[in-house]
Amino acid sequence: METTHMTSIDLDKVLDKAWADKSLQEVLAAPVAALKGVSDRDGELLQEAFGVKTVADLADLKYVRWAQALAALEAAE
Repeated sequence: METTHMTSIDLDKVLDKAWADKSLQEVLAAPVAALKGVSDRDGELLQEAFGVKTVADLADLKYVRWAQALAALEAAE
């Protein structure tokens, strides 16, 4: 299965301002609300539904990985 890897990312576009200057380790350990557009309530719902507490948890969520794999397959066609 083909995977897509990002080698760089504009942190200002994906993180709330309070998190933009943090280290990658700090961001991965942060609550998902550190992501721009994700509210505290969204974070609560992700925790209730999937046990997701941190950005790293969200990245590791099997449903996210499955969706990424499907999108990569479609892009390769």
